[in-house]
Amino acid sequence: MIRAFFLGAGLVLATTAPAQAENITGSAIKLRALDKVTAKTQDFMVEIGDTLEFGSLSIDAVHCEKRPPEELPETFAFLKIRDAELDGNGQETGKGETVFSGWMFASRPAISALDHGVYDVWVIGCRTPEVVLPDFTKTPDDTTLR
Repeated sequence: MIRAFFLGAGLVLATTAPAQAENITGSAIKLRALDKVTAKTQDFMVEIGDTLEFGSLSIDAVHCEKRPPEELPETFAFLKIRDAELDGNGQETGKGETVFSGWMFASRPAISALDHGVYDVWVIGCRTPEVVLPDFTKTPDDTTLR
C-alpha cells in the first residue's frame, strides 16, 4: 500500500513537471564596448565565427542563445577575448594573452565580466530568427472547416 502510494506520487510529479521550450540559437552577438580612457562606448554586431578588433582586444564571437519569448528574458553569449601584446613603440608583437573565455549574460553582466584596465565589453543581445506566433484573433473561414 505504501509502495503504491509513493509510485503514484512519483508518477504525478513526473507528469506535472513544467515544460520548457528550447533556447533560440542566434547568428550574431550584439556587444557594447567601453574605452575607459576616452569614456566612449560603441555598439557592435559580430557574426558568430567572426572576430571584432576593438583597441588592443580581439573578441571572438563563438555562440549566442536567447530564451524563448514565453520564458523570462535572457541572452547568453560565449566569447573569447585576447589582448594584444605591444612592443615599446605601440606595435603588436603577434602574441596575445587570453583575458576572457566564457559565457556572458546580458541581464547580469557582473556575474561573468571582462576584467581589463582599459576596456569593458558586455553582451546586449543576440540576433535570432524572428519567432512568428499564431494569430488567434482571426477566425477560420468555412472552407478550412470542411
